Amino acid sequence: MKRPRALFAALGLCLLAGGSADAARPVVADLSNHLVAITTGFSGTHVLVFGATDERKGDIVMVVRGPQETHVVREKTRLAGVWMNRTEAYFSQVPAFYAVAATAPLDSIVPPEVRKHHQIGVAALELSATNSDGRALPADEAKRFREALIRLKSRAGLYPGGLGNVTTLENRLFRAELDLPATVPVGSYTVEVFFVQDGGVIGAEITPLFVSKTGFSAEVFDFAMYHAVQYALAAIAFAALSGWGIALVFRR
Repeated sequence: MKRPRALFAALGLCLLAGGSADAARPVVADLSNHLVAITTGFSGTHVLVFGATDERKGDIVMVVRGPQETHVVREKTRLAGVWMNRTEAYFSQVPAFYAVAATAPLDSIVPPEVRKHHQIGVAALELSATNSDGRALPADEAKRFREALIRLKSRAGLYPGGLGNVTTLENRLFRAELDLPATVPVGSYTVEVFFVQDGGVIGAEITPLFVSKTGFSAEVFDFAMYHAVQYALAAIAFAALSGWGIALVFRR
């Protein structure tokens, strides 16, 4: 979603004007759209993140995460020619979607301890693995399951590989395009914008983003979520009727 340079500058200047009453805010940011509507033909979308900083020089780091969910990762083993679940790990408070963008490589602008504190980058995410009883797994086993979880998320396009690009204009204005895949989960997200200078975060802005289903797909989703038994019976009945109808067609 490309925006004209003049429009981008105007949006940034509006943010500066709106934040001038609070001189303590070194960075302000906003989104082009706070609500992403998923319809039947949804194939992904882009959301523009834009903002401005004060007169100090620094770098911008953007982190998009959410919604929080619980994941179970199972490890399979082959026994007597049959694949079976051997061990499993439980992860709570896992971001369903996670992406990072910056004006420069993270290693060159944000020290490891700062990345860990703010959970900037997949390697800095707090993903604690436990067993079914809630006890922490041994370190080597937890690491193996954590890596498996990240691989699964990456393959689904929910943890994009690489670092997104934040571009700047006239040193004070910045922008980044957030790419949301077709598989993006519904729920509440946060877009965190960090203003980094000399390896430290000197300002931050958190903006909400909501992803929601609309139209017929939303009605089906709600029915399946809140009326699971009726949805299952309706699905079985629909499958039976469809099979009967197809059989009639081929019989003729």
